[in-house]
Amino acid sequence: MTQRTALVTGGTGGIGSAIVRYLAGQGHKVATNYRDQAKAEAWQKVMAADGIDVCIVPGDVSDPAASESMIRAVEEKCGPVDILINNAGITRDSTFHKMSYQQWMDVVNTNLNACFNVTRPVIDGMRARKWGRIVQISSINGQKGQYGQANYAAAKAGMHGFSISLAQENAKFGITVNTVSPGYVGTDMVMAVPEEVREKIVAQIPVGRLGRPDEIAHAVAFFTGDQASWITGANLAINGGHYMGW
Repeated sequence: MTQRTALVTGGTGGIGSAIVRYLAGQGHKVATNYRDQAKAEAWQKVMAADGIDVCIVPGDVSDPAASESMIRAVEEKCGPVDILINNAGITRDSTFHKMSYQQWMDVVNTNLNACFNVTRPVIDGMRARKWGRIVQISSINGQKGQYGQANYAAAKAGMHGFSISLAQENAKFGITVNTVSPGYVGTDMVMAVPEEVREKIVAQIPVGRLGRPDEIAHAVAFFTGDQASWITGANLAINGGHYMGW
């Protein structure tokens, strides 16, 4: 397998860490961004103890200028970005009639506008090199909606709209653009939900359990390989049967 440079935004989180591990295990040079340097450096040491060397750079994906600087820092340290995983995301849950403008914009900026902010500085290089892999990490709730998450569901649905448009524009340049939509995964964020609430969620999942971060990472890595060069504009739902759509 050809070694390439992969950038995973939000790589220090639960799913992000699993993606970083998977791509590094395939021999790629992997980078991620951070906003909290101390936390990121502690995470980097944990990864290093497991034999995984990760490049970390500062970068707020909700800010266009900061995203541009982040990309240039990755290029300087690791080389041109050939694999981009737009994974960073936040929630600011509220029923819509109580939702503030700031709650709406925080989620849209970090989950959706970040796709523009981070992808725009790498797309020209991918087109010039005639090779690229871009994967958006969306969500089951971008497909089915969720009470109290109008902002999150809108942003996550928009990520796939971004994927299918970008896929059409760049297919002839050897660039594929796809989406992965995880269901409920046993990350720290989900495990922090009260147990009785988690039990109700699991009861709705036909497979009968939460997903594992490495299961999401496996799907993401599949899209980044040379063997997946004829798959673009796809959305892969990974949710244990919780939501089944066309």
